[in-house]
Amino acid sequence: MSKPLRPIPKFASEAEERAVWEKHDSADYVDWAKAKRAVMPNLKPTTKTISLRLPQHMLGPIKAAASTRDVPHQLLIKVWLQEKLHSH
Repeated sequence: MSKPLRPIPKFASEAEERAVWEKHDSADYVDWAKAKRAVMPNLKPTTKTISLRLPQHMLGPIKAAASTRDVPHQLLIKVWLQEKLHSH
């Protein structure tokens, strides 16, 4: 028999909620065995603009590869970075 779950508290702010979950295990409040995967197709990831300086000898081939794929070179760089992150 599983232990009874505690009621999820009401939070006045996101900061207060964050502080509570940093110190408490959510398994005391939620039966994760009954959880279902949520699909949120319209959610867009938060992005942050960065400045990346590349040597000209690297940028040329990147732009050429992007051109053959008919995509912007910035997008191709993001795709390659994502692939590299998932391969590790």
